[in-house]
Amino acid sequence: MASSANIVLGLLLIRKQITMLVTTQGGDMKRGKSGWMFVLGLIGSGALGLSGVQGQTINNVGTPATVVSFQDDAATPAPVAEPVVCCDSGLGEPRTLFGNGCSDSCLNIGGWFAMGIHSKSNDLFNSNPDSFDLSQGWMFVEKEANSTSGELAFGFRFDAMYGVDGPDTQAFGNPGPTWDRDPAFTRGGKYGWALPQLYGEVAMGDLSVKIGHFYTLVGYESVPAPQNFFYSHSIMMYNSEPFTHSGAIATYEMNNCTTLYGGWTAGWDTGFDQFGDGSTFLGGFTRKFNDDASFTYMTTFGDLGARGDDAYSHSMVLDLQLTERLQTVFQSDVLRVNSTGEDNFALSNYMFYTVSDRLTVGRRIEWWKGDNVTGYAPHGGTLPASGSHSQYEGTYGFNYRATSNLTVRPEYRYDWSPGLDYKESVFGIDFVMTF
Repeated sequence: MASSANIVLGLLLIRKQITMLVTTQGGDMKRGKSGWMFVLGLIGSGALGLSGVQGQTINNVGTPATVVSFQDDAATPAPVAEPVVCCDSGLGEPRTLFGNGCSDSCLNIGGWFAMGIHSKSNDLFNSNPDSFDLSQGWMFVEKEANSTSGELAFGFRFDAMYGVDGPDTQAFGNPGPTWDRDPAFTRGGKYGWALPQLYGEVAMGDLSVKIGHFYTLVGYESVPAPQNFFYSHSIMMYNSEPFTHSGAIATYEMNNCTTLYGGWTAGWDTGFDQFGDGSTFLGGFTRKFNDDASFTYMTTFGDLGARGDDAYSHSMVLDLQLTERLQTVFQSDVLRVNSTGEDNFALSNYMFYTVSDRLTVGRRIEWWKGDNVTGYAPHGGTLPASGSHSQYEGTYGFNYRATSNLTVRPEYRYDWSPGLDYKESVFGIDFVMTF
């Protein structure tokens, strides 16, 4: 009874915080102290609501514990050993609006809200400091193409999102205001709409093909918030990798250990359009060595469209489950575009330690090296007159699963670049609620 009363009180306090914010600020979550006070009130209210929930279970996955249905991701961490149970956490399975994540012929409808605040901007998605914003209000409709007995199966997927991550997720590789680059998709306060996925899928046995607009297979991190451990993104994810493609991609499960990928896309970050002669190969493989180790190689080469011609890129991800609680991920990216002179290289390492099925702590360290022509300089800074420059970042934080559908992700991040005389500390926290 006491825990139920605390939950009700917590929900009432959260409602009060939202009402006060909207009433006093006209619905606009302004920058400054008000945003941080809102977050503190939200955390305090949640603590009251969850104080009656006890018990923990060990879960060996370093990625966020709240899971909904996403696109196939070649860099998905390798399967891990069975969890060691110490007592019942009471979390249960996460729920979706419709279908509850079924993988048969049924329809799945779901999504999430990701809302957060950060102290400074690093121009890598999080570019609206001291403002508690809706990063992603996301909805998807999906029917998976499952060929369980070798029969011909069909499916599709449609994703739509709104928030401050919207403009960064649009098909900015298009030659003009087409697809979700139309000005009607952009709103004030850095908010906007995006349609990151719309594809059909056909499968038969171990082979499946997607045709349409879909997320890239390149890299470890991705745009959807629940698929990432950290609130912020790596430098390499934002600067050295595509987000989406338009084209066709085939997936072939050769055996239980090896999966092959290959297809054609109209360059990088296009939405049912083509910039110039944009035409690239997208493909690679995932090799699972055992239940605790996997390696993924993905490449794109050809004419990237808006990013330039005569280009090559690859991403390599090594995922290791070191112990029942400890997971590490190594990633390396290369991008070279001969037509523009763009040339960058990156290395990163992630480490995750699972304390319980509610709490996982993690850190990310990264080195990104760019050229002096097209390289990334934070806040519009000046690139070196010649040669390359290096940038580094270290991010430390934890994921706390308040419920099976709600994850809290606080973090501290430090960015620095000796060549650019740049250093910055950023604190951020967000809340990801799936449905």
